[in-house]
Amino acid sequence: MTVTRFAPSPTGYLHVGNLRTALFNYLIAHKAGGTFILRLDDTDPERSRPEYADAIREDLRWLGLEWGREERQSQRLDRYEAAAERMRASGRLYECFDTPEELELKRRKQLAMGRPPVYDRSALKLSEAEKAEMRKERQPHWRFKLDHERIEWEDGILGPISIDAASVSDPVLIRGDGQVLYTLASVVDDTEMGVTDVVRGSDHVTNTATQIQIIRALGGTPPRFAHHSLLTGPQGEALSKRLGTLALRDLRARGVAPMALVSLMARLGSSKPVELAASLDELAENFELSDFGAAPTKFDERDLFPLTRAWLQSLSFEEVRGRILALGVPEAEAERFWRVTRENITVLDDLADWWKLCREGAEPLIDEADRDFVAEAMTLLPEPPYDDSTWKTWTEAVKEKTGRKGKALFMPLRKALTGQAQGPDMATLMPLLQKVRARD
Repeated sequence: MTVTRFAPSPTGYLHVGNLRTALFNYLIAHKAGGTFILRLDDTDPERSRPEYADAIREDLRWLGLEWGREERQSQRLDRYEAAAERMRASGRLYECFDTPEELELKRRKQLAMGRPPVYDRSALKLSEAEKAEMRKERQPHWRFKLDHERIEWEDGILGPISIDAASVSDPVLIRGDGQVLYTLASVVDDTEMGVTDVVRGSDHVTNTATQIQIIRALGGTPPRFAHHSLLTGPQGEALSKRLGTLALRDLRARGVAPMALVSLMARLGSSKPVELAASLDELAENFELSDFGAAPTKFDERDLFPLTRAWLQSLSFEEVRGRILALGVPEAEAERFWRVTRENITVLDDLADWWKLCREGAEPLIDEADRDFVAEAMTLLPEPPYDDSTWKTWTEAVKEKTGRKGKALFMPLRKALTGQAQGPDMATLMPLLQKVRARD
């Protein structure tokens, strides 16, 4: 059975970069009828917070990305220690005492000599007596001893990958304060939870290489790995500094529709055009990792709003009825209001502006050349309420009196009544207008 996972750290809010990883893993599992696991990587007690975990769940539910089970790494520390003990016993996990300052000095020397800054394994040369003396001064951290061979796998997006393990430092798996790091916890979880497919960002390629060796050292079988490209801004600029402003909760607050967001993210960077999907089922059915490339993927949040607009236009009145009534629109006028305005909004919050216009009237937008014409036209406009024939009857009367016709007739009147050059068909809007400020 296909098993995927999304493993965020509850140390902040989800953003579009996180979403790409979550969505890909969800769609793979959903398409195969498998299991999608939400796994909270919360082994850092200082930075992990319950409110962030709650926010992660809220964001995923908003998008419809329901998970089959939830796991928390903080509740599995005994499993990580058991795995560490097995690797200590086999000689694959070794004790190190280098301070950050000592490691930085070594790194600089290696770079100055034109060598790759790889850990020199000096800790393996320490005698038991020397280690005992070191323990009196500092707490050890633990590194995994890589076999210096090529690590290879067929990546689901990048194709064949081959990394020389000798060019990579032995990864630290346990810090000096005893905190289990992501690399070990992730490997143990993926192995014990039966994860079959892992999709994540291309910045994890080197991590994947080391994790493959750790999985095998623990007697497990590596899952299928795929690494999607990283997002950039619309001009190719680094997006990392802006991810805080692209939190899913902020996009939700700006009115982005969930289906617009997942439709964009499920196609962005692929060979298929971005189209608004009707459902997650539809997205999953047409989702293929092989459609994606390795090149950085440009993301522009402005692309979300045309998709949101299209999604809103697909909604029935019943789906927005509560939202419209909450604005104060009388129930007798609510369905008409939706029919009139639905094609003239980008986000649902725009409905409030249209209702305000209908209720209070708009500030007239009158060109100087049209001022006398509009003033004369307003003398022919009766007091509200209006009906379906008001616009036609009124404009015909204005045409007859002023001689204007076509755009020269209709556009100044639209702008005078709505304060806008574009908007709903005026014949359908007029019955909703409770006040016309241009008459005042």
